[in-house]
Amino acid sequence: QVQLVESGGGSVQAGGSLRLPCVASVYTYSTYCMGWFRQGPVKKREGVAVIGRYGITTYTDSVKGRFTISRDNPKNTLYLQMNSLKPEDTAMYYCAAEQWSTATIATMTPDYWGQGTQVTVSS
Repeated sequence: QVQLVESGGGSVQAGGSLRLPCVASVYTYSTYCMGWFRQGPVKKREGVAVIGRYGITTYTDSVKGRFTISRDNPKNTLYLQMNSLKPEDTAMYYCAAEQWSTATIATMTPDYWGQGTQVTVSS
């Protein structure tokens, strides 16, 4: 069983930045494809960014150039650096993991989910 714990959410004004870490309790972290998803008010959950086992990254179009996903395998930690935040980025952000996967943002089907961390961007 994999446990994923997100943190770093909060309230910020438009144009600001936040960094979300996600710590995974798993022995074989490097075998997992990792991703960030989000669900805003009255919206469906959507993929934000994915990083593969070998560091290849993919992003949804609305965050390209503003968000950066990264991973620190020795620390079992996934990050999402969010810059130039917009009110439409307001959502609950979830960390997700899929083992032995070469998925991209379009194909990731997570096996495990975190509980989420709320991000609120005011105009």
